[in-house]
Amino acid sequence: MATSRKKSSGPDFARNNYIVLGIGLFLVILGFIFLGAGDITFAPILLVLGYCVAIPIGILLPAKKDDKGGSAAGSDG
Repeated sequence: MATSRKKSSGPDFARNNYIVLGIGLFLVILGFIFLGAGDITFAPILLVLGYCVAIPIGILLPAKKDDKGGSAAGSDG
């Protein structure tokens, strides 16, 4: 018995959220690459920017409500 349920009350992510999270993940990976290469100046800066700035912004950034239904929250797909 398959029933159609509405989306749960979890996080409402849009494309811009995933872009900012991807940038944060890229900064973290780049920071660990520099850390492995022995750079102890630039690597921590990248890691802090990734972990403490970009990833939280990507999570907390509100999803845009489009009239065209571009956000996943408004679609009945």
